[in-house]
Amino acid sequence: MSTPPKKLIFILGLAILVTTILYSDLFSQDQKINPLRGKIDQLSSEMESKCITWRRDIHQNPELGNREFRTSKLVAEHLQRLGMEVKTGIAHTGVVGILRGKKDTPVVALRADMDALPVTEAVDVPFASKVKAQYEGKEVGVMHACGHDAHTAVLMAVAEVLSKIKDQVPGTVKFIFQPAEEGAPK
Repeated sequence: MSTPPKKLIFILGLAILVTTILYSDLFSQDQKINPLRGKIDQLSSEMESKCITWRRDIHQNPELGNREFRTSKLVAEHLQRLGMEVKTGIAHTGVVGILRGKKDTPVVALRADMDALPVTEAVDVPFASKVKAQYEGKEVGVMHACGHDAHTAVLMAVAEVLSKIKDQVPGTVKFIFQPAEEGAPK
């Protein structure tokens, strides 16, 4: 497994941002329709290194499903700093952040999964997982082998970008950080 290129995480974030909020003119290429386009591009570019740092931190500190205590805390504290209404303990360790824009509706939800897998990391990178946990009665390695670290980091970045222009967001955005997407550990 190789490390995703920096731009991949950034592009994934922009893709989420652009494709899931098409209910408004916020992302029109036409500057007459959307004078915020330049601001969104600028804020997204500024988030790139922060997003990569989060991804590497989450990758280095993976947690099995329903055990995402550290990740949930990281996410919840970030969303609270952004001024969002935050609900924790959803489905055990899940987090939901609510960003209220200009109106209550329309409402869109963006979701990221937070759990890791009982897999031992074999790649030698500075942020490789060294974490061990009990799974099916055995001690196993734990790692983010299918991108949940990137999903979580990208959604945190999208939340920050949108929070900086919330007075221009036409409705409500719910940021859902799902635990145990791969199933609860045994």
